[in-house]
Amino acid sequence: MDTVPHIAVVDDHRDIRDLVGKYLVQHGYRVSVAESAAALRRLLERNALDLVILDVMMPGEDGISVCRHLRGTTEIPIIFLTAMAEETDRIIGLELGADDYLTKPFNPRELLARIKAVLRRVNSLPPQRGVPKARLLRFDRWALNVGRRELQGADGVAVPLSTAEFRLLSAFLDHAGLVLSRDQLLDLTVGRSADCFDRSIDNQVSRLRKKIETDPRNPMLIKTHWGGGYSFTAEVEQA
Repeated sequence: MDTVPHIAVVDDHRDIRDLVGKYLVQHGYRVSVAESAAALRRLLERNALDLVILDVMMPGEDGISVCRHLRGTTEIPIIFLTAMAEETDRIIGLELGADDYLTKPFNPRELLARIKAVLRRVNSLPPQRGVPKARLLRFDRWALNVGRRELQGADGVAVPLSTAEFRLLSAFLDHAGLVLSRDQLLDLTVGRSADCFDRSIDNQVSRLRKKIETDPRNPMLIKTHWGGGYSFTAEVEQA
């Protein structure tokens, strides 16, 4: 079995595709290039990819749209290539689940370092514990409608969740019973970026506890492991 990571470089500029592709091949990676979203989709039909390097500004379907599609259908890590003026697009991309970003012009050595870091983090994440993707997940007295991103109590009343709270709860449900470090929770929810810090996870856990715990000061669903992170203790069932 081929264990060499397969990376796709998606950019409408041929010189960038060729430069990045040749550089990564020299460093031991298998590389495929695509000039557009349509070309990437054709590539995905024929190949299993380990990581996608994705340009934001492309004619036709842009990188933001491609990222949204990939996150809705795959778990492939994504590194965005952005121009300095595309701050809003960068933020939107990270919110959609991109794992990292790099601004143009960039040093290929820095891109290589970021690729290694993303692949290392992804490979270190714990496997899901028997909870496949489902539209409705039940735990304790709650039901999470994954497709609608809606949390309902036993009384049928919906509790609003922010995007960050939904991703954090989904990560806990997918890995129920496992102790997840703050770094792992960051990777599972937003990916590691320069704007993310460990304490942001603590704040998100605190907010989520206020919504799902009977007594947030004495949490029974999300347990703290001092020096280790957090674990979700409730049984999770598909409905």
